[in-house]
Order: sequence, then structure tokens, then C-alpha cells
Amino acid sequence: MELFKYMETYDYEQLVFCQDRQSGLKAIIAIHDTTLGPALGGTRMWTYESEEAAVEDALRLARGMTYKNAAAGLNLGGGKTVIMGDPRKDKSEELFRAFGRYIQGLNGRYITAEDVGTTVEDMDIIHEETNFVTGISPAYGSSGNPSPVTAYGVYRGMKAAAKAAFGTDSLEGKVIAIQGIGNVAYSLCHHLHNEGAKLVVTDINKEAVQRAVEEFCATVVQPDEIYGVECDIYAPCALGATINDRTIPQFKAKVIAGSANNQLKDPKHGDRIHEMGIVYAPDYVINAGGVINVADEMYGYNSERALKKVETIYNNIEKVLAISKRDHIPTHVAADRMAEERIHKLRNSRSQFLQNGHHILSRR
Repeated sequence: MELFKYMETYDYEQLVFCQDRQSGLKAIIAIHDTTLGPALGGTRMWTYESEEAAVEDALRLARGMTYKNAAAGLNLGGGKTVIMGDPRKDKSEELFRAFGRYIQGLNGRYITAEDVGTTVEDMDIIHEETNFVTGISPAYGSSGNPSPVTAYGVYRGMKAAAKAAFGTDSLEGKVIAIQGIGNVAYSLCHHLHNEGAKLVVTDINKEAVQRAVEEFCATVVQPDEIYGVECDIYAPCALGATINDRTIPQFKAKVIAGSANNQLKDPKHGDRIHEMGIVYAPDYVINAGGVINVADEMYGYNSERALKKVETIYNNIEKVLAISKRDHIPTHVAADRMAEERIHKLRNSRSQFLQNGHHILSRR
């Protein structure tokens, strides 16, 4: 892998390799863009096949966070960390404290949070060495479990997408097919049920399915049947890549809006559902409630303020749909364009400010 060539192609700022022999720490911090502010992104701990695979994952995820934070309207850039190791057996206080010292050494350019393979408890240990960490225990002023807030953002974004498809953002009477009933989807079901939506659900976890039946009067289908359900809205809330060559021909929904990450198996699938007239709420825009919530911790967490910001996901989805219509492009492309336009405007403004300052000094 030609690292500098790759970084130049996608305009990365910094790649940091962290090693601590005593604790066994091997970590990679990728900082993609800090135009809007410090890079915020979680720490993932995973058993990678190779060092190159770990680097590629860190870079890919960091760039994704730049777009997610920009689209959410946050004054934050994008970054990510991957720690090479088995989260079931390689964790230790020494490892996370060593990692915390590396974060502290970046002096605020990067702020971390939990991700796949890490927990609130791990963030608490990192917090012993640095304040540049979010998602810590509520006892330290954190926001706690982000799932309900993420779900609320998805609910708001779904209403905006429904308005584009049906002329009203009311979900009363709408049939919504929910793939996966994890923590976020369970909270989402509360909002949908309270508004009078009819829920069709699936999950390999039978207990989660039964709970949805008992609490939300949901109809149950088998996992492979969820894609072809007669419904108004399909909500992917579990695995990624469920919008693909196999599932697209089965879709009967007019809207796709859910909490899952990486819903499109390939960008071409976003093109296809656009051609079919399906309103797609891009995943990293609609599921940004969690990152909006933890970002509020940097100002001294206030739940009311955070929820007000999460509500703007409705407006962000409307902006994406407006760009899609304006430029005649699919919504997944429009979401990228919205994020890029925000970054470029600030970058150009800053550049112009510096040029003006240089001219003033030159005249002196």
C-alpha cells in the first residue's frame, strides 16, 4: 500500500501509529479532515488479518466520519482509531491508558469514543489519561447509552423522507418493515408505535421479536421475507449491505430509512433505487443522532440541547432531498455533496481570510 499516495488522493491529514511494548498496544489513529473542527471518531478493537487491513479500515472509517459530522452540522472533522487485538482477551488497563496518552499527545486534534469492540468502561480508562474522549460513564458527565437518541434521530429523518414520498410526514397508519430489533430499533419502534404506525419486524433473536409483538402489536416475518413485505417504509436496522442485487427486486416500499450503517452494498445500488423512485434517507445522515449526542459532551452535556440538535436530522434529510432534486442525482450522492459543500465553503472562507490578512500586512 502506497500510504502517501492514498492519503493524497483522499486528502488525509495525519496517520499516527501507536505502539507500547509493555501493554501490547498496537493502534492506528487516522485523521482525515479538521476543516470544521477537531476530528471526532470512535476507537474500534478488532482482530485484523494484517497490519495493512487495519490501516485501510482506519482510513476508510475516518473519512466516513468527516462526512457524517459535516452532514450533521457539527463543528467537527473526521477521525478514527483501530486497535489491533481481540477485544475478548487482549484488553487491559495498561493498554487503554497507554492509548489515552497518545490521544493526549495530539493535543485535541482527535477526540475518541466507543465503537465496535470497545465499551463505556474502556472509555473511562482512557479518560484517566486524557479529556479528549466522549461516551464515558454518566458519573463523569457523559450522555450514557446513545441508542435512544440515535433512534429519535432516525425517527425524525424517517418523517422527513415520508413527507417527500407521501406528501405528509405523518406515520399514522403507515406499514413499516423493520429489519433487526436491536437497541436502536427497539427505541425506534416506541416512537413509531406511539404515532400509530403498523410494524412488521424480523430478527434472529426470538426474544427481541417476541417483545416487539407484545409491546408494539408487531407482525413477524422470517429474515429473508422482510425485503418483499407489502409496506410503505423499509427500515434496515441491523446488518449493512441489505440494499443489493438480490433484495432490490423484492422492495415494495416507497421509502428506505433506517439506522444500519453502510446500507448500500455498492453505490450502484443507490443509483438503482433512485431510478425506481424510492426515497432513500442516506444512512450516515439519518443515524447521526449518536454522534450528535456525544459531541454535546464537549460543552458539558445537556440532554435538552442535544435532543434539539438531533431534531435537525429532519432538516438535514430535507436538504439532501433538495440537493438530489436540484442536481438530478441520487440521494446517496447528494448527501456527500452536502457535506463537501459545507467543508469547502469554510475552507475557502478561511483561505480568503488569510489572503486578506497577508495583503494588509504587505501594505504595512
